[in-house]
Amino acid sequence: MVLTVTGCTADSGGGEVEASCAFEVTYQGRTYRDVANVDFTVTHERGTATTPPCDDTGGPEEGEAEDAEASAYGVKGLPPETAIAVGGSPEDAVFVVSYSGSTLPPEIQELIDRS
Repeated sequence: MVLTVTGCTADSGGGEVEASCAFEVTYQGRTYRDVANVDFTVTHERGTATTPPCDDTGGPEEGEAEDAEASAYGVKGLPPETAIAVGGSPEDAVFVVSYSGSTLPPEIQELIDRS
């Protein structure tokens, strides 16, 4: 299973627009975003997470894209309300955190500081 990275940002330089999608998933009614540079250990599979389709062109789509699904895994030492790992397998899972604003939960900041 391939997990598609989604969410949208655009960067323009030299007259060209380069679009990219930020990684965002939904699991049990919460939205999670990826956080880089975190050492984590994947535990057991917890269910399925979904990623919304990416509309990085800003224009109408020809047909509606569907949400993609991937396995959601627990992360050792963290409740799933805070963080999970998402991917096609535990080996390729991406660390994602449920938070709003720009401040990470303290337990996540501790992991980053230890990395």
